[in-house]
Amino acid sequence: MENKGPYNAMITAVGHYVPDRVIDNKYFEQYLDTNDEWIRTRTGISERRRLDKDKPTSYMAVRAIQSLLKNRNIGIEEIDLIIVATVTPDMIYPSTACIIQKELGAKNAWGFDILAACSGFIFSLTTAMQFIQSGSHKKVIVVGADKMSAITNFEDRNTCILFGDAAAAILLEPTEDKNIGILDSIMRIDGEGGKYLHQLGGGSLNPATHDTVDKKMHFVYQEGKNVFKDAVKGMADVSYEIMQKNDLTSDQISYLVPHQANMRIITACAERMGLPEDKVMVNIHKYGNATSATIPSCISEYWQAGKVKKGDYLILSSFGAGYTWGSILVKWAY
Repeated sequence: MENKGPYNAMITAVGHYVPDRVIDNKYFEQYLDTNDEWIRTRTGISERRRLDKDKPTSYMAVRAIQSLLKNRNIGIEEIDLIIVATVTPDMIYPSTACIIQKELGAKNAWGFDILAACSGFIFSLTTAMQFIQSGSHKKVIVVGADKMSAITNFEDRNTCILFGDAAAAILLEPTEDKNIGILDSIMRIDGEGGKYLHQLGGGSLNPATHDTVDKKMHFVYQEGKNVFKDAVKGMADVSYEIMQKNDLTSDQISYLVPHQANMRIITACAERMGLPEDKVMVNIHKYGNATSATIPSCISEYWQAGKVKKGDYLILSSFGAGYTWGSILVKWAY
């Protein structure tokens, strides 16, 4: 995506939050026909986090943003815009962005939610980037937050082992240097994939009734084999494409930051790009698939560990329900 505005958007701060409660694989052994080895070898997941039942998605998002503000040493009044990537909003409306704005006291910010499933964060980041590039906004927060435990069927052994709860946020600010920050993005959708990964209940097509609840239509539904096959190709191809489009070699890439859905998908994506393990950000083993929070939580953890340096090239890549997928090229600015 060509930048025709006066500025580039650069990431100037990160922050994340995960609940305290840890659900390890042995938890599922107690009541499902599965075991720790089976889960780890097929997904790469050892444990995931779960938020208390009485706490919503916004609870985690607020704390991730507070962490970001502390890292940047700024007040919430400086924020112009809050974009929330989520498939588990606190409620249908008002938007989770409105709830977060109220909780934080962000009196100078407006905001909205974006729903693009596991690609929600990169779709939101691409959207936020354009507010910065145009010069209309100076400080934009993108927060990916999902309480997947709220829409997971814990009797379905194929899906309940995959998901966790988490939130992570990034701050975008302008720079006149067109050689740093977000350099490029490629976003795609294909509605044909919707039949393989969806949540049928809760919208205008299937509003909540006794029947929709009895049929478990308000939970995540996934046909794993089809999604796996399409995700491997989609993520790998688009990650390689953005690298080729910008004349970068695997040696020049510091990190691939992939959506943390399945370790085998992550590995296939890295192999397509010619990247070794140490150039791939991974936290799926700790948090499972936290949907919109996976990519920013990886960046936040690696930055806090001192592993991300100024000038590093990062390729962010994701694939999710819709289908939705895409990649973003970032040159780290601080």
